[in-house]
Amino acid sequence: MADTDFGYQSVPEAEKAARVRGVFESVAGKYDLMNDLMSGGLHRVWKAFAIAQSGVRPGQRVLDVAGGTGDLARSLAKQVGATGQVWLTDINSAMLAHGRDRLLDGGLDLPVAQCDAEHLPFPDAAFDLVTVAFGLRNMTHKDGALKEMCRVLKPGGRLLVLEFSRVWKPLAGAYDAYSFGLLPRMGKLVAGDEASYRYLAESIRKHPDQETLKAMMAAAGFDKVDYFNLSAGVVALHRGFKY
Repeated sequence: MADTDFGYQSVPEAEKAARVRGVFESVAGKYDLMNDLMSGGLHRVWKAFAIAQSGVRPGQRVLDVAGGTGDLARSLAKQVGATGQVWLTDINSAMLAHGRDRLLDGGLDLPVAQCDAEHLPFPDAAFDLVTVAFGLRNMTHKDGALKEMCRVLKPGGRLLVLEFSRVWKPLAGAYDAYSFGLLPRMGKLVAGDEASYRYLAESIRKHPDQETLKAMMAAAGFDKVDYFNLSAGVVALHRGFKY
């Protein structure tokens, strides 16, 4: 059986999904608070930029993959309006339940599905837009997941991938000090889970850089792939179209 990365560890491919599930089950209740603390609120700006680049219109159908606590789904639902539809999906039941509850608390009753991004339970050409924010790096077979996202898109549809990426090199030292020093301590104090936030820092370093992910999206069937570096490359938004 082939091995894959789980942070800086090498684990059998069959074990990665369960380990990732354990991470997010542990942090689900504090996930949104930690996002605000870790990014100084910038994650909201990054997500708003992704929505602005989505090109989504009223009446369209959207799939939010690994949508977690529903930030993107909530904003996208406002964009598509009553005549459109947004599906919130995640492989992790704890995250999905938290996201569904948040949406309901906000007056949004969206369809939800617990599913694996590498095996999406939707027909071909079902959506105008697919989004995945801060979830791709946790997937075992990223190339397979990207192909699935391409499959479920209509011709002319687009994929948006918002993910941590490679920071501008002059900032790398300070970014490493924050990621491997402060971040795990913050996770321990706020979420009671130092190990999960150490995994977060490691998983970012193992994720493909901007140009590599661009090439992966092209290989998965996307055209006109480009990306936007946000916050000096701490995060990148990749965009690709299906033709």
